[in-house]
Amino acid sequence: MGSAGWLVVRARPVPHSDGMKTERVPQIVLGAGAGAVLAGAAVLFVPAGLGADAPAPAPGPAARAVSAAHAGAQASLPELAALIGDREKWLRAHPGDDASWAVLGGAYVERGARNGDTASYVRAEKALKRSLAAWPARRGNVDAQLGMGALANARGDFRAARTWGEAVRKSSPRRWQAYPVLIDAYNGLGDYVSAGRAMERLRALRGGAPALSRAAMVYRDRGWREDASALAYDAVALAATPAEKAACLVRLGDLAWERGEPAEAVASYAPALGLVPGHAPALAGRARALAALGRTDEALRDYGAALEALPLPQYALEAGELYESLGLDGDARTQYEVLRVRATEAGTHGVNGALVLARYEADHGSPDAALRLLRAEWAKGHRSVHVADALGWALYRAGRAEEALPYAKRATERGLRSALFAYHRGRIEQELGEYGPARRHIEEALRINPAFSPLLAPKARRALASLGEPPEDGPEDGSEDGSAGGYTSGEPQRRAGAPRAGSPPPRDPEHRGPEPRKPRRPAATATPGASASASRSPEAER
Repeated sequence: MGSAGWLVVRARPVPHSDGMKTERVPQIVLGAGAGAVLAGAAVLFVPAGLGADAPAPAPGPAARAVSAAHAGAQASLPELAALIGDREKWLRAHPGDDASWAVLGGAYVERGARNGDTASYVRAEKALKRSLAAWPARRGNVDAQLGMGALANARGDFRAARTWGEAVRKSSPRRWQAYPVLIDAYNGLGDYVSAGRAMERLRALRGGAPALSRAAMVYRDRGWREDASALAYDAVALAATPAEKAACLVRLGDLAWERGEPAEAVASYAPALGLVPGHAPALAGRARALAALGRTDEALRDYGAALEALPLPQYALEAGELYESLGLDGDARTQYEVLRVRATEAGTHGVNGALVLARYEADHGSPDAALRLLRAEWAKGHRSVHVADALGWALYRAGRAEEALPYAKRATERGLRSALFAYHRGRIEQELGEYGPARRHIEEALRINPAFSPLLAPKARRALASLGEPPEDGPEDGSEDGSAGGYTSGEPQRRAGAPRAGSPPPRDPEHRGPEPRKPRRPAATATPGASASASRSPEAER
């Protein structure tokens, strides 16, 4: 999951324990790193009696967290811990301080996102509700509203996050901290047009590394890979703290990995780990890239370190699939069990882990269980390309390829260039006998990233070999790649062992659905709703 949010603290005087007036420093912001949703609201108490000529005290960890936040950067984890301890101590003596409750709630969200302690989300919710009880949203408690929005995104409740973010945008349209919350929410709901608009508004209101890094991912989702990389490079250059620079370097590495450039990705992850040793997203990213380079022992080492630092179910799934690709089935099962345990534990803290659980079930467990999870996500309005792709693949694995294809098309036609999505669509089309489109999309997957998955990339190459070469003169209907399905003007050139036109489509040996019917010529241009399966199409289920 790559996302972040920000909160701002209003400035108004509050009583201090010694009776002096103190004032909150306004525009204090905590930024998030790649793959985490963060709500940070920091507060700095400055004694009102401190003269202008008095020497400033040496900044402690909590003050450094505030300073980093003020610059729009990410604080280090020790500094974040100091800020949490500072506010907890203050609130024990001043339980009515609504702003400090918002600060604490936001810091809890960040801690949960950055170290995998999902119990912190429960604490965050309590703290933010205390803030809203002391100063309700209708009276202008924007800080706590933004915290609730970031918390909802962190838990995967994108509808709630949108509600909180839009409420702040309506009441305070120049509060730039609302727009990261909205970008994450819109992306989770599959509303990429609104996400783009929110990104443009964010960049108009705020510059610096956090805004540029987020804009890079919006461009990536549109398929503008060169623009995304250029913005990611700029974000690295502008990052204000080691933690923020490491997060930006990871984003740069992730973009290189998705382009199929693992050596370049490693070159970004390495300096990130130099800046923040044990940085889990950098370790997991480097593990993917090292596996693609054939350095599997190093990759498994990095996955182990990443899971120790940040035990995300997604990391366990990736590690398990790498073990499985090496024939180490026992180790793979261990990782899959870690995935289930972590996802279940996170679920007790309100975190929605349906997508990663469904991806596991579709390929390694029960496709029907995956379908139940993903149908529920779709019904919630969580219609991102990631959910569409996973739902299409689960339908295919359950033997319902005709229902699967509209979802696969939705995932691959919204801009994001994903090798995994292209492979899934190609295999679904192969199952339906649409050999031209199948060849084109499987080739596209391997062109985007030849090592996109240690398990699936080899299957993609085998599937492509089984499909054979396209005919020299093209299909009779004049389409360039046989997209009308099958061939009618003679038999295409084939590799040895490839099927003849009209023969049953090659199948994944692990496919769990029923045996295929004799292939027919499906209408490649058919739209959802053209068959009995239309009631289950993405558009029909709106």
